[in-house]
Amino acid sequence: MTTNRPPRPHDAAALVLIEGKGAKTRVLLGKRHPALKFMPGKYVFPGGRLERGDRAMTVAGPLDSRDEARLMKVAGKGDDFARALALAAIRECFEETGLALGVSGYGGPARAPACWRAYAAQDLLPDLQELHFAVRAITPPFLPRRFDTRFFIADAKQISARVDGVCHADAELTEVLWAPLDKADAFDMPDVTRMVLKEVRARLDSGLSRFTPVPHYHHSRGVWRRDLL
Repeated sequence: MTTNRPPRPHDAAALVLIEGKGAKTRVLLGKRHPALKFMPGKYVFPGGRLERGDRAMTVAGPLDSRDEARLMKVAGKGDDFARALALAAIRECFEETGLALGVSGYGGPARAPACWRAYAAQDLLPDLQELHFAVRAITPPFLPRRFDTRFFIADAKQISARVDGVCHADAELTEVLWAPLDKADAFDMPDVTRMVLKEVRARLDSGLSRFTPVPHYHHSRGVWRRDLL
């Protein structure tokens, strides 16, 4: 007897980079390659799967304890799970856009994990205390690839290095752009990205308070559900 169970979602993280304030606020979006099997040609936030090396990377500053507690509301992931997710968001943003968030003055890590070596070459250390856990969203079960993604907000002022040529016609992201936050949902994007944008606007309006609950979006009986962490 066979069962058509939906694929298990992979743990993932994404970075919502914000530039400016008020009516001039902009958000970074990347356009996925049209030949990709997952969300081809869509505008998304830079992000991707959690890697083993994300658990071992050195940091300059710790994740906020309230965000860490919310991220750890998943059983059996280990004490370093929340920290690894925040690191994954920074690493994926660098890999996909060439924008490296971090602090200089400490130099790079003495021994960087393999997936962090390109970032480490910038002589930076990631600073997790500047990240804000904003949204958790799980890809619907009817899609062939699923991700349990945690979205983090970061200020573009934290960008300390840029590597040119990362986005091009054959890359995962063919282009990146800074879109006005209040008009960003006019771009062709997945439903989940549109929902995250709405939550980001509300979170910015609240002054990025660490006490604001974090929404958790998931599919149940064919519709999106919104819980709070």
